[in-house]
Amino acid sequence: MAPTITASEATHILQLVLDLGGTFVFAISGAMVAVRHRLDIFGVLVLAFAAGNAGGITRDVLIGALPPAAIADDKYVAVSALAGLITFLWFPAARRFSRDVLWFDAVGLAFFAVAGAQKALLHGIDPVMAALLGMLTGIGGGMLRDVLVTDIPTVLRADLYALAALAGAGVVVSAHLLRLSPIVAAVAGGGLCFALRYGAIRHGWHLPVARSVPAGDGADHRGDDARR
Repeated sequence: MAPTITASEATHILQLVLDLGGTFVFAISGAMVAVRHRLDIFGVLVLAFAAGNAGGITRDVLIGALPPAAIADDKYVAVSALAGLITFLWFPAARRFSRDVLWFDAVGLAFFAVAGAQKALLHGIDPVMAALLGMLTGIGGGMLRDVLVTDIPTVLRADLYALAALAGAGVVVSAHLLRLSPIVAAVAGGGLCFALRYGAIRHGWHLPVARSVPAGDGADHRGDDARR
């Protein structure tokens, strides 16, 4: 008779799959950025690990899941190293990866936004904070990746990034409150997150940005301030 899997075991397996899937995809995006900046093999592996695990480590520290899974479980290091090596060997002669990085980043964002929210909920975190932690899990790796190569982090640019992660995590939290299946929550939340990033990448969807003030107007205002 085949052993049955309990609901808690199934949830744990789903969590691990989402975490490792996000780690692998984000590690590929980090390695692609490293190759684009012509880093050596060690630099590629470092950036792959940083991109693939920074968000998850931050989440685990904040919810008290210590030591963080990326440090306690060598599967995370192995997955990151595998993604880095594949990228280094497969794309050594490529020159431009900007579009590919965006797509891998979008997939990783969806994985981690869902995984982050679900893990926070499993640790008894308030639903609102669980959604925010899902967003933080999603954006953390990409932010560190971009900072390490002195790029402006994608999350700070005028497109749907953090909002997409928050929307995906919000779906997971809502499904949890409605007592829906974690698998349904993961598919729906991840799908919404990726759809928003797809629209941002393909169709230029973005949040409103501040209008720039003409130089003449700024000079006039400074003059008015001085006269006052």
